[in-house]
Amino acid sequence: MSLNENLLKLNLKLPKVTHPGGNYLSLNIRGNIAYVAIQFPILNGEYLYQGRLGNEITTAQGYEAMQLCALNVIAHTESKIGYKQIIGLNHFDAYFQASDSWDDSPTIVNGASDIFVQLLGEKGNHTRAIFGVDKLPRNFCVGVTASFTVKSVE
Repeated sequence: MSLNENLLKLNLKLPKVTHPGGNYLSLNIRGNIAYVAIQFPILNGEYLYQGRLGNEITTAQGYEAMQLCALNVIAHTESKIGYKQIIGLNHFDAYFQASDSWDDSPTIVNGASDIFVQLLGEKGNHTRAIFGVDKLPRNFCVGVTASFTVKSVE
């Protein structure tokens, strides 16, 4: 199935691509590896899911926030490379900020994993790492970076 067919099947739309907040590229290709800069839960310019997991943000909301981060990753790859050029998702790093008592990071990170597999099919199989951090920009509760193997882009 195509990316658009999978989006329709899940009743999802890709968000508008965000622009870097500094002097860097949102997607950088080196050889046949595409690196996507950290993506936050931003929906068409609106900042969502701000706060700490376990305080202002529930685990269920954290899962949704991770889904949105993954959709932003896919939006960048689709706009700059295209689904047909993607061989596969290699790895993604998930970042979260939480209260001291909250400890359910695998559950929320499944939000991103589920989106990648549901939308990209076999191309979405991946490894991942999860990092708890003290603070994320704009007080977002989560963020995701990713790398893809792509066909030669010239």
